[in-house]
Amino acid sequence: MNKKLRLPGRSEKPRQEGITHVIDKGLGVSAVEDFLKTSGGKVDIVKLGWGTAIVTENIKEKIGLYGTYGIPVCFGGTLLEVFLAQDNLGGYLDLLKENGIRYVEISSGVLDISIREKVDLIKKLAKEFTVISEVGSKDACATVDPRKWIEEIKASLDAGVWKVITEGRESGTVGVYRETGEIKSDLIDEIVAAVDPENLIFETPNKKQQVWFVKRFGTNVNLGNIAPSEVIPLETLRLGLRGDTLLKFHGPEA
Repeated sequence: MNKKLRLPGRSEKPRQEGITHVIDKGLGVSAVEDFLKTSGGKVDIVKLGWGTAIVTENIKEKIGLYGTYGIPVCFGGTLLEVFLAQDNLGGYLDLLKENGIRYVEISSGVLDISIREKVDLIKKLAKEFTVISEVGSKDACATVDPRKWIEEIKASLDAGVWKVITEGRESGTVGVYRETGEIKSDLIDEIVAAVDPENLIFETPNKKQQVWFVKRFGTNVNLGNIAPSEVIPLETLRLGLRGDTLLKFHGPEA
């Protein structure tokens, strides 16, 4: 299909960079099948958003479908926070094992979990699972301290996480974004000055945010909270096959 075009070098699966992290907010089995037929090769990991795994029917069938395409599934970090709020980590681990889940997201978007507590949890779970950590609050009014974010990111990586997600929520209005959806570019600059972007997954639910990160970090930037319907459009942004990034990859300065 693309033999007649010179396109940016795209990393190949299984990827360590250029990750497309998709959020499934409750797709049905047939919808998952259709999604995978057109986009499965572009997806690296799927998150069953927040606590949807608890109320979604045919959950094992869905997880199995993703598995046939070599796509790991994780539950949303909020679900773990609910189990922690009930002091029931054991119940959460049982749920993971019952569903054959090998990836775990640890967040503190709602609960006030200290860095020390999060590090201890990461070390415990990393012995058995691939762990993804998320930094940032889901509260739009929460104060963002770049130094604290960097400290938490580094501590998480040292404790054994695979990647660290920077909070943006499915709305793209918290964490690394202002309530308007505008990117806190100064915050991003401070973070990547201290941490290799390859270790980060930036949540970018909105097109303008995806464009900004692709232009800033290139084709193989790690992006998360991508809606299933946006996987193919995102891939065109990564390859300069959409007007927003055409000149970035195919213009005079490319």
